[in-house]
Amino acid sequence: MKSPDIRSRFCRVRPVWCCLLSVILCVPSASTSAQDASPSPAAAVGSSEADAASRKRIEQLNTEARAEATQRLEKFPLPAEGHPGTVSLWSARGDADMFLGNFAAAETAYRRMVELDPELDASHWRLGIACFFADHAKAGADQFEKYHSFDSVDRENGIWRYFCHHRASGRETARQQLLRYDKDDRPPFREVYQLFQGSLTAEAVIAAAESGAEETRAQRQFYSFLYVGLNASLEGDRKVAEATLSQAVLNDWGRRAGYGPNYMWHVGRLELNRLRSVPRAAPVSCTSVGDPSDNPVR
Repeated sequence: MKSPDIRSRFCRVRPVWCCLLSVILCVPSASTSAQDASPSPAAAVGSSEADAASRKRIEQLNTEARAEATQRLEKFPLPAEGHPGTVSLWSARGDADMFLGNFAAAETAYRRMVELDPELDASHWRLGIACFFADHAKAGADQFEKYHSFDSVDRENGIWRYFCHHRASGRETARQQLLRYDKDDRPPFREVYQLFQGSLTAEAVIAAAESGAEETRAQRQFYSFLYVGLNASLEGDRKVAEATLSQAVLNDWGRRAGYGPNYMWHVGRLELNRLRSVPRAAPVSCTSVGDPSDNPVR
């Protein structure tokens, strides 16, 4: 998401392959269209040895992320009774709770920010994401509607508004309510939007990320895997969701990039953890359940 002024350090920063090993998706030849020759997202699963190595690496990343978020909660304790706290305190606590899978607590912290500084409301995309994962999808959609009035170009906001409407009312209703954008945003968000509209396949979205400047390839791959995976989870396609979200989490660019992309890396990590915590026989869709092994400090 975009950042117009100094408050970007709190909530207005633009959100967002390290070890893909030998399981990376094949790139279609130049003579073949992305729509016709793109590989299946599920092809990212790879061999059992590669999958085991990926799982081990992801669990290591989870351990590091939980430790860092727990330390942040300790560094920013709750304010004393009768004291409102500060925007920076609630911002830090909201992020820490979000990264630990405590979505309701994160939503509460982000709302405290708005109470202290109402000007933050329209651009507070983190609040919208927390609402989505805290099972308040309608409130999340309303928050992303506010953001659209703040920035009518950022298509990533439209992606999250779609997710909220999808969860609250189903895919067809969400498609009917897709925000319209006249200008192109950074890739692969146009392609992700076409996936929602039904005019592009998940395979084509991932293949399209291979085209473009080499220096931004990892960025395009991260977002394509992330949003194809989150959408597959909403659609109940667990195999594709796990395969693509794994690639997003293993992407070094997302993990090491600036605030917004790093926040989205955590979102992918938490949804992957949730998927893997649900028994295979159970139906799967995005819910408010966080990482079951996360145990925040209070």
